[in-house]
Amino acid sequence: MTLLAVERIKLFSTRSPYWCSALAIVLGVGLTAIFAAASDGQVPLGLTQIGSSQLAIAVVLVMAAIAVTTEYRFNTIRATFLAVPGRTSALVAKAAVVALIAGILGEIIAFGSVGVAKLITPSSDLAINTAAEWRHVAGVGLIYAIGAVIAVAVGILVRQTAGAVAILLVWQILAEGLVGIIPKVGVKIQAWLPFMNATHFVSMGADSPEQGGAGVDFKLSEWGSLGYFAGIAVAMLVVALIVAKRRDA
Repeated sequence: MTLLAVERIKLFSTRSPYWCSALAIVLGVGLTAIFAAASDGQVPLGLTQIGSSQLAIAVVLVMAAIAVTTEYRFNTIRATFLAVPGRTSALVAKAAVVALIAGILGEIIAFGSVGVAKLITPSSDLAINTAAEWRHVAGVGLIYAIGAVIAVAVGILVRQTAGAVAILLVWQILAEGLVGIIPKVGVKIQAWLPFMNATHFVSMGADSPEQGGAGVDFKLSEWGSLGYFAGIAVAMLVVALIVAKRRDA
């Protein structure tokens, strides 16, 4: 518990979490507000989460990566490793704190987007009743939390802010989508890419163009995709911890 408290204090002693959280909320909820304002009075639930699951998550990944790379940049990670006997426990505590904050932020953005859409278009049917609808909205927090673990792992491996941010943004925003244009095998590969599976988890069905996942034949169920996404995150964190223990701080 002490390590978790220390990591929380260190994280919120910098401005980046506040700025990134504010930007993520503006992008996630703001995009929904634009869609609602431009609609003809009806906004489907599927459209309320485009900003949260496609745009704001990129900012959260950046926030999580910066939480690690900033420590390497200012050499505060050395003091942490000197104070804590095992590097693993310190880095796992950091990943847990960042994941928790990212998850809470994701829920705020997801339900905030639904609330804003309902406020702008009162006639829209945005009731959350079915399991798929709950997964579509509440699941955003889960993919934010798991995505934050991936970002922390990348930050530990790269240790440099610009490099880690570039890798995460290109990976999440561009690379996995561009794989689909590879003839014959592109779509098949996409079915096993981590962020594509995260999108599949929060989608509202096999054919969900609102979530950008249409055309990919996922082999796993929605919850299976979440488990696969979490497995990739754990595997990357384990590799990052092994590398962090073997090299100088």
